[in-house]
This record gives sequence, C-alpha cells and structure tokens, in this order.
Amino acid sequence: MTKAYETIKYDVEDRILTITLHRPDKLNAFTGQMMEEMIDAFDRADADDDVRAIIVTGEGRGFCAGADLSASGGGTFNRGGEYDWSDEAIRDGGGRLTLRIYESLKPVIAAVNGPAVGVGATMQLAMDIRLASEEARFGFVFARRGIVPEACSSWFLPRAVGIQKALEWTYSGRVFPAQEAFDAGLVRSLHKPDELIPAARAIAKDIADNTSAVSVTLTRHMMWKCLGADHPMEAHKLDSRGVYYMGKSADANEGVQSFLEKRPADFKMSPAKDMPGYFPWWDKPKYS
Repeated sequence: MTKAYETIKYDVEDRILTITLHRPDKLNAFTGQMMEEMIDAFDRADADDDVRAIIVTGEGRGFCAGADLSASGGGTFNRGGEYDWSDEAIRDGGGRLTLRIYESLKPVIAAVNGPAVGVGATMQLAMDIRLASEEARFGFVFARRGIVPEACSSWFLPRAVGIQKALEWTYSGRVFPAQEAFDAGLVRSLHKPDELIPAARAIAKDIADNTSAVSVTLTRHMMWKCLGADHPMEAHKLDSRGVYYMGKSADANEGVQSFLEKRPADFKMSPAKDMPGYFPWWDKPKYS
C-alpha cells in the first residue's frame, strides 16, 4: 500500500521522481514529520526501478524556511543532571535526512525555487547537483540563532565551496542572494523562476534516458565516499572492482552494442537487484 504524505508530494513521471516540500503556508518550514516523510520517500525511491533520478523542490514561493521553531518543542535532553551525548533522542533531524540522502542509490538534484535558510540550505548539500531560481536566497543562519550548523553541514559545506567561504557564511549567518551562491559554486546555474524545473528535469531526463542505472549508482558512491579517502589507492581499488564487475555485465554489453549499432542503449540492470557483491564497501557508522 502506498504511503500517504502530508508535508511532501511524491510524483514520478518519465522515470523522474519529484519530491516537493509541501507546507507552502509556512514557506515549507521543516518539521519532524517532514524529516520522516522525506526519509521514507528516499527509501521508496531506492526500491523502485522506475525511478532513475530525483528532484527536490519547494511548493509556492519558498524552498524551505528552515526549522519550524513553533513545532520544534525546543529544550535539551538531560538525564540526571548529565547530558547523555549518545542518546538517540538528541540526534539532529536535519542530519538524519542528509545522511539518508548521502546513501541514496539514485542521483539527487535540488531545484531551489525560493528562500532556503537553515536546514533549507543544509539539506541541499548532500544532493548531487543544485540549481536555483534567480529569486532564491540562502542563509546558514545558525550563529544568529545562538546555535551551530547542523545536517552534517560542517562536513558537506567546505567540500562544496571551500573552508574560507563556508566559514564566512556560517560565522556571519547572513542571508545572501542566489548570485552569490552561484559565484561561490554552491549552485551550478541560475534560472528564471518558470525555467527552473524544466532545467532540472532536462538534467534528470538525460540521466534517465542515456545511462546505466547501476553505473550511475556506483559512480555516485565512488565519488562521495572517496571525498574522505586518505590515499588515491582507495579510489584505485573501487575503480578496479567496478570496471571488472561492470565490464562483464549485460549493461556493458548493451552499451558497446548500442554504440556500434548507432542506436539508443536499453539498459536493464537494476540498483535494487544487480549491485556487485562488494557493494556497499563501507561500514555504516553508528551514532554513539
């Protein structure tokens, strides 16, 4: 039975899933329910071979205005006068979401249609490609709220824009325009509002129509996981295993034959069923 969502929309068309944050009256402010529904949506997409790429956008004039402070409950988690730092109850919801996006089997594209501050900015960092409307604005506003960056952004943001720009944005907490995000490399391109989703869909469709789903999944995780590797030998190990496995596969045969026959490829392998035995090659860290 398909799960009904209340804070997001889940729409699949032409093998492209669009997840739309759907609390437009609150500028799509983030809640615990939205976190759970988005995680469920990524779980569902990973298991669905009809989904080849994912677009995340917002309903109405905003992408996400950050955490809904009226719904957060606030407070700290204290046990007998001492903080229990390993208590699952204190885990950051934005981090739970970005960690799930990080593990996605499908490529993820952010289409930032309007203001994106707090978790609205940091949730994008685990996505692979970011496009923005000219009307979008960004803000890593945590220091102005007396808190710290969340959603694993201390790992993601310096990798996206470099440590100097990451620190400038997080130290000041100021909200800045889409052009500044583009100039710093946070987003790949800027678009007029009515051209944003078509541009994102064009990228997603190119992936869906022309590539092997298993090749894309392996490539996604090779790139992301090697960001933390301490030597290029780690990449060489992954390259070698991937080339060996995929080189003997039905998709590789189809890729070569379609090239020789000058026709579009018809790849059949599935990330849900046909990943190599060495995948995943990492041990998932535990929260402790």
